[in-house]
Amino acid sequence: MSFRRKFSLARRVMPLVLTAFLAPGLANAFTPFVVKDIRVEGVQRVDVGTIFSYLPVKVGQEFTEQQAADAIQRLYATGFFSDVTIDTQNDVIVVAVKERPTIASVTFNGMRAFDAEGLNKALGSVGFGPGRVFDRALLEQAEFQLKQEYLSQGKYGVEVTPIITPLPRNRVGVTFDIFEGDVATISQINFVGNKAFSAGDLRDEMSLTTGGIMTWYTGTNKYSREKLEGDLEAIRSFYLDRGYLEFTMEPPQVTISPDRQSIFITITLNEGEPYKVRSVKLAGELLGLDDQIRPLIQVKENETFSAAVSNASVKSITDYLGSLGYAFANVNPNPQLDREAKEADLTFYVDPGRRVYVRRIQIGGNTRTRDVVVRREMRQQESAWYDSSSIKESRDRIDRLGYFSELNVDAAPVPGSSDQVDINVDVKEKPTGLINLGVGYGSTDKVILSAGISQENIFGSGNSLSLQVNTSKTNRTLVVAHTDPYWTTEGISKTTSLYYRRTTPYDTGSGDRGDYRVTAYGGGLNFGVPISEYDRVFAGATFEHNKLELYDPPQAYTDFTNEYGDSTNAVIFNLGWAKDTRDSAIAPRKGSYTRLGTDFSTADLRYYMLSGQQQYYFPLGRSFTLALNAKVDWARSYGSKTFPVIKNMYAGGLGSVRGYEGASLGPRDVRTGDYLGGSRRMIANAQLYLPFPGATRDRTLRWFVFADAGQIANTGGGACATGIRNQVEDPCGWRYSAGLGLSWESPMGPLEISWGKALNAKSGDDLQAFQFQIGTGF
Repeated sequence: MSFRRKFSLARRVMPLVLTAFLAPGLANAFTPFVVKDIRVEGVQRVDVGTIFSYLPVKVGQEFTEQQAADAIQRLYATGFFSDVTIDTQNDVIVVAVKERPTIASVTFNGMRAFDAEGLNKALGSVGFGPGRVFDRALLEQAEFQLKQEYLSQGKYGVEVTPIITPLPRNRVGVTFDIFEGDVATISQINFVGNKAFSAGDLRDEMSLTTGGIMTWYTGTNKYSREKLEGDLEAIRSFYLDRGYLEFTMEPPQVTISPDRQSIFITITLNEGEPYKVRSVKLAGELLGLDDQIRPLIQVKENETFSAAVSNASVKSITDYLGSLGYAFANVNPNPQLDREAKEADLTFYVDPGRRVYVRRIQIGGNTRTRDVVVRREMRQQESAWYDSSSIKESRDRIDRLGYFSELNVDAAPVPGSSDQVDINVDVKEKPTGLINLGVGYGSTDKVILSAGISQENIFGSGNSLSLQVNTSKTNRTLVVAHTDPYWTTEGISKTTSLYYRRTTPYDTGSGDRGDYRVTAYGGGLNFGVPISEYDRVFAGATFEHNKLELYDPPQAYTDFTNEYGDSTNAVIFNLGWAKDTRDSAIAPRKGSYTRLGTDFSTADLRYYMLSGQQQYYFPLGRSFTLALNAKVDWARSYGSKTFPVIKNMYAGGLGSVRGYEGASLGPRDVRTGDYLGGSRRMIANAQLYLPFPGATRDRTLRWFVFADAGQIANTGGGACATGIRNQVEDPCGWRYSAGLGLSWESPMGPLEISWGKALNAKSGDDLQAFQFQIGTGF
């Protein structure tokens, strides 16, 4: 007997029509028989055993008409084959298949907005990718998925063209030619239904904006579905923070112009009315800690409800429970509304969960930085009770290292255990090397150039190495420094430094030599001992050699050589204390920094110096930061000699009182008029950082306004020389300045431009208005 039927039906309709189509043709031509053998033809990649596993019959069993229909249906359903034929001859079943091609590779031409790995992941979600069976229906889904990825980025003009290239061994290469087009920009953002707040107030809560003078840089006028969803949540939070508990918002209407270049967004709101808090209660499993938990609730009765204050209370309670080992405590605020009175009864339901301890701390993402550099900053210990306060402190310490652009610390339950968690510390490293380039200009010092190279995390060890060079018409400095922050396992730091400094003051008739030249070189060794998480004591010593060359010198330097000679040595001991609670050492927004220190010099130069500095940083809302700085230095000689003029302190210009020439404040020499500095210095600065217009909340671009004050004078009743023929009026008096500037984390590195105006300049003062500085990371 013989049977042969061939079917080439589409896979998606095969299960519905195959049996109905096959059965009538088999009815008169097919008689059941016992199978002697089964052969498979046409396979290239699919294993023969795979085909046997889908057949409903084996050798020695009876083969029926229904089994023939089932066999073909099963093989088609695998998706491996585009054609299946079953032939029977002399009680032998011959299964002939034609395999679908396999996707060998997926590539993208013209793609700039995404990386290939990300798009391949998106295509994998619809079953399309290398190693998968090629299917035209899946190709259409892949093309649709690619367009959706681009639409989510606001690229409505995207065009995707697939190109299929046959390859040997029944494979194909798939290339998507992509024309991305331009991102559609937002032309209008409209609000409907807002009565309590203006559209401008609501737009201020959004990161997306219409076009502005800086949107070419920020890109905030380019539509993104994800950003819009985030903005809608920001608006919802804005209303809930102001008591609008019944606030609702309809899905936004997003329309696009016919040329696919402009986006119009309409947001419809239902504000409701603001609610006041009538009562505040605690409920749930409180572990007998009612008296400790209740003060953590910041919500007050008879005040307007605020979701922000409620959430802050939730965080305070969960943090407190977390510090006791309850890592997964859940606190749920539940307001019960009295719609007639517009009041809410707020109940905090507390579920502490189980108390857990930390099994393991795992560091990830650090390709260059050694694990120990991160691990030694951890204050949460393994095999100890979970402590959220220690984990937060650990996170802050790791962040203050400045080695990572992203940092995430979270707790993950240990599978199969109800009382253990693992702490996962995931970091993303950033360049920690820096090349600094600085340019300044002053009426006296002319062009000032500075350069430096530093590596804060050399070889991933956490050590820092730096080289600084400064040169101008009057000063040249070379400093090499190395710091090991963990010289001992207890956290004692060691800093070794070598320096060379040459000062050639302003030319008053002696040619290129200047009036005199002071050359100093030396080396120092300093140690820092931590006494708390934020406090550190410093101690060390420096050896310094000074050589003085006189050409047409100021009278003060002639007097110095007569008293000390033209070559001196000094051993300078230092002792100090510092406290640092800033959230960032580079661009802090909150916290403070305090430093007190003293220097004590022996050998040829005998003097002591006391110094103190205090900084405060206050966040004013989400976009403003107020920075305050005060610094005082006071020095005096001991023994029978006067204070060495070569150790005088200076102020004016960058880092002190902007608007005045660098180092120009204080006494002037009576013979040459040179800047002499003084043995007492006081400086105060206030600086307010503001978001740049059009840049919304982008903190990489900010402008600032500042006010500076400073004074240079002499201690111990020292005279305040006014220079040649009293050329400067009140040189030891206070000087004030104010101005504005721009700070930008540019692609080439941090850039700062400032302009300062002297507010109370006296006759004879030298002024400097403009400063410019840029750095480059590598």
